[in-house]
Amino acid sequence: MAIPEYWLSYNNGAEKLRFPVPPPVVNVSSPFGNTDIDIVNGKEFTIIGDRGLKEFSFQSFMPRHYNSTYCDYVKIPDPYVFIHWIERWRNSKRPLRFIVTGTNINHAVTVRDFNYDLEKAGEPGDIYFSIVLKEYEFLTLSKKVDVKKPSKPTKPTNRPPVVNKGNTAKPSGTYIVKSGDSLTKIAFNVYKDASRWKDIHNANKKVIGNNPDNIKTGMKLVLPK
Repeated sequence: MAIPEYWLSYNNGAEKLRFPVPPPVVNVSSPFGNTDIDIVNGKEFTIIGDRGLKEFSFQSFMPRHYNSTYCDYVKIPDPYVFIHWIERWRNSKRPLRFIVTGTNINHAVTVRDFNYDLEKAGEPGDIYFSIVLKEYEFLTLSKKVDVKKPSKPTKPTNRPPVVNKGNTAKPSGTYIVKSGDSLTKIAFNVYKDASRWKDIHNANKKVIGNNPDNIKTGMKLVLPK
């Protein structure tokens, strides 16, 4: 069975880094969003949610020199270059890809935590580190949807006050004056425009005379268009 290789890559694989010393163990945390609710009599009910994003954490070290006892390959990177690469990738605020060959671990990730000791006593140049990676989920945009601009709201029309309903008349060519009528009231009831009293007056001067207030109950008025 092939020995697993541990890789971090950046920018769609344009830059890659293989860990020279495989970690003794990789801890994988796979949370699930269940919610527990207490109900009567101390019983508990669980609402099953969705799987959360996985976390991968492990520890290892970057040796200053190649050693066949623990190094997976010969041309290992300088430990400080290793540190610089990971910090530069993390600071770019772009996801990386974490791959462990021979396993199902192949995920876009972000660096959540990265700690290291520059040197340990008796091991000059070696850098020990711990790292926490969290699965990254790309957002997928749905198909473009044409969003229609909302139409401008129409101004509410104020209902005219009901005055003497018996006197309300639709344009019919003629109008019989009722008690309490005036040319202004008739114009409003017929045309919904009180200013048209002048048109009614001008069309009926032979009946009303020059004084527009000289209308009497029972008069038959012509209603102009």
